Amino acid sequence: MTNLRPAENTIHLAVDSLIRLHGETLRFTIQKGVKHAASLWTTTDGNDRDFVNFCAANFQGDPKKRDLLLAKLSTYLESLGGHFNKITLDLRQNVDLNNGELLEIDKIFSGYSVGAHLQDDLCKNKIAFVVALNFPFYSLEEKEKEGKNWSRSQWAAIRLGDQFVSRIPAEVSQAVAKAEADADLYIAEYNIQMGSLRTEEDAQLFPDKMSLLSHWNLRDEIKADYADGDKGLVKQKMIYNVMQHIINQDIPAKVINNPAYLWKPESNQVMENNKVVACSAEPNSRYQQILNNFHAQQAVDTYVPEMNTFIKRKFSGEMEIPVEQVEELFDRYLKSPQLAKVGQIIEGRVGRKLEAFDIWYDGFKARSEFPQEQLNGMTTKKYPDPAAFEKDMPNMLEKLGWSKERAAYLASKIVVDPARGSGHAWGAGMKGEKAHLRTRIAPSGMDYKGYNIAVHEFGHNVEQTVSLYDVDYFMLNGVPNTAFTEALAFIFQGRDLSLLGLSGQNKDIKILNSLDASWTLMEIMGVGLVDIHTWQWMYAHPGATSEELKNAVIQISKDVWNSYFAVIFGIKDQPILAIYSHMISNPLYLAAYSYGQIIEYQIEDYLKGKQFSNEIDRIYQQGRLIPQIWMQGAVGNKISVDPILKQLDEVLAKQ
Repeated sequence: MTNLRPAENTIHLAVDSLIRLHGETLRFTIQKGVKHAASLWTTTDGNDRDFVNFCAANFQGDPKKRDLLLAKLSTYLESLGGHFNKITLDLRQNVDLNNGELLEIDKIFSGYSVGAHLQDDLCKNKIAFVVALNFPFYSLEEKEKEGKNWSRSQWAAIRLGDQFVSRIPAEVSQAVAKAEADADLYIAEYNIQMGSLRTEEDAQLFPDKMSLLSHWNLRDEIKADYADGDKGLVKQKMIYNVMQHIINQDIPAKVINNPAYLWKPESNQVMENNKVVACSAEPNSRYQQILNNFHAQQAVDTYVPEMNTFIKRKFSGEMEIPVEQVEELFDRYLKSPQLAKVGQIIEGRVGRKLEAFDIWYDGFKARSEFPQEQLNGMTTKKYPDPAAFEKDMPNMLEKLGWSKERAAYLASKIVVDPARGSGHAWGAGMKGEKAHLRTRIAPSGMDYKGYNIAVHEFGHNVEQTVSLYDVDYFMLNGVPNTAFTEALAFIFQGRDLSLLGLSGQNKDIKILNSLDASWTLMEIMGVGLVDIHTWQWMYAHPGATSEELKNAVIQISKDVWNSYFAVIFGIKDQPILAIYSHMISNPLYLAAYSYGQIIEYQIEDYLKGKQFSNEIDRIYQQGRLIPQIWMQGAVGNKISVDPILKQLDEVLAKQ
C-alpha cells in the first residue's frame, strides 16, 4: 500500500468547493473533515480529482441529515462489531474454556482475528472516508479543552470519529492478534503443581493435586497463607522462591504444568523416583513472548504517525492519559512517606521484618478474620459449578441494592463459563448479546480464591452491561478506559464477604480498608512502572534477544524496587515486581489497575451515605467520555491520589 496522500493544493480545492456549497459557517468542520479524510486516502483509493469529487458528494452539511448519518453508521458498526465479537468468542472457546483436550487446530483458530480485514475493507468501499469526512478525529488535547461543553450527541459523533484514525494492513493486525493469542495461551497453561513441591528436608507443604496458575494463583496463595501463622510463612517463602525461578527463567522446564516430578525450589533440584535428575531450564520463553508482542506492535508503528509507538497508542490513545502523566502520578504516590508508616504497622502485625512478598500483605482485609477452610467450605458448597454461580447472580445483585426486577434484568445479560485459565470477563459487542463471566472451578467446587476472583469479574460484567444497554448512543458504549471497569470490579470484589452473608467483627473496618487500599495501590503501581519501563527499554533496544530482555526486565524490576520499595521494606535488589503475567499476555495493561484502584477509592468515598445501586447505574450510564470529564460527572472531582493520601494521614494519626 502506497502512503502518498492528496497534495495540499488538492485539500485546499476540496475545502473551498465545500465551503461554496455549504457556507462559511461550516469552515472549521469542513477543514477538519477534509484534512482527516486526506490523511487516510492514498493513491490506491483514487487520484486527486477522485478525492475532491468524493468530498463534494459525501459531506453532509445539513444538521438533520448528519444526525441521521450518525444514527445509521452507529447501527451498522454495532452489528459489525457485535457479530465479530461473537465469532471471536466462538473461535476462542476451546482455548478460553475448560472444554477438554486442546488440539493444535484450537490454538490456530484462537489466534485468528476475524476483524483483521475490516479497516481495509471499509477503506476500499469508502465507508471509512465518509466517517472521516463528516466525523473527523479530535486529539486528546482537543477533547480535554472542548469536551466539557459538548452535548451527548456531539460526544457520540466524536467517538465515531475515533473509529478511523489510521490504516493498518490486515496482515499486520493479524500478526498482532496472533502474538497476543500465543502469549495468552502460554500464560493460561503455566501452572505450578504445588503438591509436587518439597522443602530441602523433603517436606510437602501443599496438598496433592493443588495446581496454581502463575502469577495470579501463586499470589493469592501467599495472601491466604497469612492466616496460617508460622506454617504460612514457610509456604510463602517457598512460593517466593518459585516466583524468582520463573522470573530468572531457571525454573526446570519439566515441572511446569507437570506433576510427574518433585521439585525443591530452594536448591532448584528436580527428583524422579526419589533420585535427583538433570533437567534443563525453561528457555526464556517468558521473555520471548514479550518480544513477540513488541515486534508485532513495531510493525503497526509506521501506520500511525501521530502515535508511532505502542506506548503512545496505549496511553494517549487507548487510556487517553499520556504516559508522562501516569509516571508522574505514580512517582508522586510511591514517594509518599505515609507508605513507610504503613509498612511499620504491617511489621507489628506479622511480628517480623518485612519480606519482599509482603507487597501482597492481606491482613487488613476483613476476610482475614475467617479461616481459609471455613471460606472454602462455604463457597464450594454454594457454587459446585458455573451454573450455580450464574443462578445466584440476581440474588447477589439484590443484596447490593438493586430491585428484584433490575437485578434479574442485569443478570439475564450475563452468562457464566468454566475458564481454562484464571478467569476473565468478556463483554457483549452489541445489544441482544450477553457478557461472559469466565471462572475457574475445580471438580470439588469453587474455592474461596476462585469465588473472590469471580465476584471481581462479575463487577466487570455489570459495568459491561450497564454501559452497553443503558447508554443513549451506541458510540458512547463502554467506559473511558479499562481502569474504569477495573474500579467497579474492585468495588464488587470488596463486597465478596457480605455477598456470602458474612460480616467482620472488627470495629476499625474503615481504618483497615484505608490501610489496605494504600498498600495494594503501592504494589500495583510498582509493577505498572516495570511494565512501562520494559516497553521503553525495548523501543530503545529494538534488536534485543530474549536473554538481553530477561536481564533488562530483572534490572528494571530491581531499579523500581530500590527507588520506591527498599526504604519501606529495608531490602534492596528484589525482582518480585517482574512476576506479573499481564506483562506477557496483556502488555501495558497493569497501569490500568492502579488507575482502577484510585478511581475505586474515589467512587467508594463518594458512595458513602448514598444508594449504591442507583449511583452505580448513574455513573456507568455516562459511557465512554474521556477520563477526567467522566470522573467529574461521577464524583465531582478529577482523578487524584490526594483523597487516598488525605484519608491515610487521618488513619495514621490514630495509630
